[in-house]
Amino acid sequence: MPAAFQYKPRFVDIRVRPPKPEEEARAEDVTALKPGERACDHPGCRLAATARAPKSRDMLNEHYWFCQPHAAEYNRNWNFFAGMSEGEIRRRQQDELFTGGRPTWEMKAGRMSREAAAFSNKFKKGEGYRDPFNLFGKNGGRPTAEPEERAMGKIERNALADLDLDSHADGPKIRARYTELVRRLHPDANGGDRAGEHRLQRVIKAYQSLRKAGMV
Repeated sequence: MPAAFQYKPRFVDIRVRPPKPEEEARAEDVTALKPGERACDHPGCRLAATARAPKSRDMLNEHYWFCQPHAAEYNRNWNFFAGMSEGEIRRRQQDELFTGGRPTWEMKAGRMSREAAAFSNKFKKGEGYRDPFNLFGKNGGRPTAEPEERAMGKIERNALADLDLDSHADGPKIRARYTELVRRLHPDANGGDRAGEHRLQRVIKAYQSLRKAGMV
């Protein structure tokens, strides 16, 4: 073959940049943490943490971070009931069975709710209790007939509660109570104080609901 057609490589000597000392050290250390990884909390362990475990029974929201082998060792030695008596263990197991270990509350209205405020207002006026058999001598020895319960929906009941009225309030009583609350809560009647403006809006909305229902 003529020399003009023979293959001649363009680059005869291809040189590669030698690695830096820190790169060599990183390549040799297979346990080095990658960016974003955290070290295992077990003393002396240099592996990356991949599992978490609660610190104690009373700190279930605080955790240790372990690598997989140390997490398995921690779980084998974990005893949730450590330091508890037999009675405490039984009570804890019953709580877990009935409530899942979660706190419980009484199913009743709080003393700051509007239902409690309406009852307190009625009790001050002598309407918070009934004495059909005249145990307190108020009715002259004659039992009082309980008024018939008016049929109404949840919206109307809530509207009457916002006006501090019971379900037996008639139209004139509703209008009188509405007028009284508007005069008392309006900023012009309180020297420009707008603290009762939210309650005033609820009162107006309640009155409009009762008018729409034909109760006023």
